[in-house]
Formats: sequence, structure tokens, C-alpha cells
Amino acid sequence: MMSVLSIKNLSKSFGTNKVIDNISFEVPEGSVFGFIGANGAGKTTTMKMILGLLPFDSGEIYVCGEKVSFGATKTNRFIGYLPDVPEFYGYMRPKEYLYLCGEVVGLNSEVIKQRTSYLLEKVGLADVTKRIKSFSRGMKQRLGVAQALFNEPKLLICDEPTSALDPIGRKEILDILKGIRGNTTVIFSTHILADVERICDRLAVLHNSNIVLESAISDLKLERKSRTVELEFANEIDPQKVLQVLTAGNLIPMRCEAHDAEISLESLYLEVIE
Repeated sequence: MMSVLSIKNLSKSFGTNKVIDNISFEVPEGSVFGFIGANGAGKTTTMKMILGLLPFDSGEIYVCGEKVSFGATKTNRFIGYLPDVPEFYGYMRPKEYLYLCGEVVGLNSEVIKQRTSYLLEKVGLADVTKRIKSFSRGMKQRLGVAQALFNEPKLLICDEPTSALDPIGRKEILDILKGIRGNTTVIFSTHILADVERICDRLAVLHNSNIVLESAISDLKLERKSRTVELEFANEIDPQKVLQVLTAGNLIPMRCEAHDAEISLESLYLEVIE
């Protein structure tokens, strides 16, 4: 399978502070790829280097097989980008804003009309006519996704797309990203592990300036399946009470979690970075 994004031996420092230290990973075509790390780990710095917005000290980045260079890189024609806090012209309405996006990239009016209608429907804003300045944070994120997809990118980069949203807003954004899987490759940075577990095929964990884990999520679960115990109850039950009973009898020295997956990415992440 072709890699839409390939990062090889990438390093970046700000003065004496080494933020990214010789990292490498691949994002397969059609996948949803989670880029995990604590706040300040260097995720946004990496995203900006992929976009050619920051120079890097060493290493190489390829998008769709073409090398990324700092500045006006030609590889951005393959990329759609959703920053963590998207900015808009608040006096515009969503349809007007997407029309402007289409004009900026040089599309003809009929294509602009078709894509605007399609994308506003896809992100749940088709019937919204109020000005963007009155939008909630979740509505702005959804419009940001539509804008990022307007030029039909091969790669969609999302920087912490759900971090400031309520549970309903998070689900809406994740459902949109999951829905474009296959047609568009998605990489999104996050520190919310439940979001990665919900929609991602693969992940990479950035910690102490390095990639400490990269894998398909299904492989991680298979690797650690023997280290987990799954209990199913006929009725609702407090998992902490079950844990107390089991640990009191020295039957099982582990946490008990109410989760529908065989492993918890949160516990895995803590294991990897410790």
C-alpha cells in the first residue's frame, strides 16, 4: 500500500531545545492515523513542517511521493489543513465562505456550487444561513473540515480537532473524519486517546521528542490480548467493586476498566511512556 505521507529521520530544534529528534513514520493511503502526544510534545511543530511552514534541521518529508521543502512547497496542493483554532471572516455565511475558498483556488463557478452544496451537507451545515461570527466552536470546526476538504485533498491534516469540544461536538467531528476514510487519508494530532481508539487504523506516539510507538491498532490489541481479562456481566455493575473483590483475594493484579475494547489505549500509552 502506498504511503501518502512519509517522514524520515526528521529533527527540529528551537535554540537549544530539541523538539523533534530523528523521528520516522509512514501514513498509508486511505487510513485514519492518530498522532498522539501530550500537550507540548511537538505534534503541531511536526504538522507545520509537513505543510512547509517551518524549516527542519535534518531529515526528509514526502507527500504523495514528492519532497516537502520549506516555504511555498508544491506538495500543499495534495493537502487540506484544519488548525486547532480555525479562523474565518465572521461577517460571512458558510456558503459565502466556501464560495470564496473555491475562487481562491481557481475553480469554476459550477464546481464551486457543487462542492459547496456537497460539503455543507456532509458536515451538517446545509441549512445554516446565519453569519459565522455567531457559530459555536463545534460549528466552526465542522466548517473548518468542509474548507479543508474543498480542494479534494489526498491528505487531510487536523491539529487537535476535538480538544475544545463538548462530547456531542467531538462525536460530530469524529463521525465526519470516519466518514471520509478511504477517499481521503487523515492524520490528526491529539492527546485524547479515546478519539484515536474510536476511528483510527494506526497510531504513532510522540514522547520526549521521539516516536516511541508506531503500529496498527489491531496489531496492538492482538499483541497484548493475552495480558488482559475480559468480563461480561448480565447486569450493570460498578467495575471498581469487581476490582476490589478480585484484588482482595489476590486473584488479579490489574486495573478493572469498563471498556468495550480488549485493551485501553490509555493504559497502553501510560505503559509506553513510563
